[in-house]
Amino acid sequence: MELFQIMVLAAAASFGAAAIKKYTPETSAALAVSAGAVILISLLSKITPLISDINSYISIAGMDSTYGTVLIKTIGICFLCQFTADACRDAGQSSLASKVELASKISVIIIALPLFENILNVSVGLITNGDL
Repeated sequence: MELFQIMVLAAAASFGAAAIKKYTPETSAALAVSAGAVILISLLSKITPLISDINSYISIAGMDSTYGTVLIKTIGICFLCQFTADACRDAGQSSLASKVELASKISVIIIALPLFENILNVSVGLITNGDL
């Protein structure tokens, strides 16, 4: 789905959801979430080439593939949690949306811990070897 089609779908779903919200708020929220899901699914086909490009850039740079894996997982968590939090807000559950955002932040930290450990080991190695 191209950007213009995504914009038209989002605008139509937005106006439709706003129009029926007064009469059936549940259907309004379902319409908004459904349109968001269609957009998200349509974008997944565009993400696959990006992932392979990121992996090839990392291998060209001679870096460990762990860095690419962490980057891709982190981006995925951020996008999915943002989508979920926005859907919660659309349904009037801002408190639940905040919890989803908190869970995403904690998940990103957990995924990045091995990188922090590598950085710490390199730093300690440089300090103890006196290479500074």
